[in-house]
Amino acid sequence: KVRDMWTVVIEILTSLEKEKEIVDHALQGHIGQYVLNGSSVAFSIPQLLAQRVENDVHQHWSGNVYEDGKLNFLMVIQLLNEALRTLRDEIHQSELTPHLEYIKTIIVKYTEILQTLQSIRLRLNKRYYASKSESISREQEDWKERWTNFLNQSPLNFILEHNPVSNVQFI
Repeated sequence: KVRDMWTVVIEILTSLEKEKEIVDHALQGHIGQYVLNGSSVAFSIPQLLAQRVENDVHQHWSGNVYEDGKLNFLMVIQLLNEALRTLRDEIHQSELTPHLEYIKTIIVKYTEILQTLQSIRLRLNKRYYASKSESISREQEDWKERWTNFLNQSPLNFILEHNPVSNVQFI
């Protein structure tokens, strides 16, 4: 039981070690060392960003970057946001322009290919597909010619000759 209690005590001490370091750090006077007050920061705004902010009628800009000799962090964050929007817009435009030209060239090529294929289809239709009535009448003519060449007479005469029952005379 003593060993189990000793391990519990060791676990509690290790978990409290980070908290002890924080308290020691505060007692040594290092607390205000990392406070941002903006007094030692030199801040310059690029001309393009300044023009964009001045010309932006939809965004409400109030205040200066420096107020009472100290940096106005709200204004700095607004400027950084505007700078990021400007960068995003420029990247978006530069990405779209090459893609747009590439897509336009592809559209032109595929349009030409489509027109070529349509003209080929029309030529094939004219060459190989006559109207149905023409093809049927042509087939009938071909069969009559074959029968006459093979039997030396028309098919109807051949049937009437060999089948006397069907040879009916009308009065």
